[in-house]
Amino acid sequence: MTDPLPDFCTLSQTGPLAPVTSLDGVLGDYMAHYGLDHCLPHARTVHCGMIDATAWQLWAQVWCPPGPRGTVFIVHGYFDHLGLYAHILEALLKAHWQVVLWDLPGHGLSSGERASITAFDDYVECLHQVRSHVDRQRLAPTPWVGLGQSTGSAILATDALADTPTPWQSLCLLAPLVRPRGWQQTRWIHWALSPFVSSLKRTFRPNSTDAAFARFLRQDDPLQATALSVAWVSAMKVWIRDIRQRPSICLPALILQGEQDLTVDWRWNLPLLREKFPEARVVRHTRARHHLVNESPEIREPLFNALLDFIDAPLTPAERDITL
Repeated sequence: MTDPLPDFCTLSQTGPLAPVTSLDGVLGDYMAHYGLDHCLPHARTVHCGMIDATAWQLWAQVWCPPGPRGTVFIVHGYFDHLGLYAHILEALLKAHWQVVLWDLPGHGLSSGERASITAFDDYVECLHQVRSHVDRQRLAPTPWVGLGQSTGSAILATDALADTPTPWQSLCLLAPLVRPRGWQQTRWIHWALSPFVSSLKRTFRPNSTDAAFARFLRQDDPLQATALSVAWVSAMKVWIRDIRQRPSICLPALILQGEQDLTVDWRWNLPLLREKFPEARVVRHTRARHHLVNESPEIREPLFNALLDFIDAPLTPAERDITL
């Protein structure tokens, strides 16, 4: 008999975002379970708690290193939550970047229907709420860098391509979602099923060469959703049409993409992203799959090095396309 998964749901009743004074109890167990405790030696203070985003209560964390040189806002991918981002969090803290992380609505410890949304604009509005909240609390020294994994990249791209002036110094888009792999077939299945079902059973496919991580998602993560929301697919369908119509922006951007990615249609996505972000640099890895922040160390480390070099000097001329 396998041991029951830990229950972290009581953390969703945590008060507003505030400095952590003790890691006893459920919060300490949560940090240890997701490896976030390995990041503690690199942080001067850690803030945890909920941010009121009107329609949702969002679980958020702010990690503050000594002498921060700016702030990186991490936006996670579909089915993810901030607990899965310890590797990139540690790398950023070691480089003295302040880091803001939060769970999307319906993900992790945030409120909302599990893994569902009615419009991607709701995600963008939550990003605005998080950004405004930490800015008011003086927890986000500038410059600001946006870092997104998959759907998180879609959220950041939508925000950056809005008509208003962007607050971002640069964007880092990891395995960015525009169109998912097999979209031509998927949209017809969606059209046929959407009037009759609200969700489909999720299939856990290895999205990283790190077998331990794939096993953790499948067996040991109590915050993983087990169903794909049809409403989420409907929202994505509208978003794909919307993003193609938006004007481009001259903003430094780094795109990291694995060539073994079976989640997004990266060969179709990259030309569109180059059109929207003409200053983008593209770094491809021949062996990387989709979940780049949790790839095996020999793949993850050169990708992280490219990312850290970029956010240190986003305006430095460099070769556009690099393959690792």
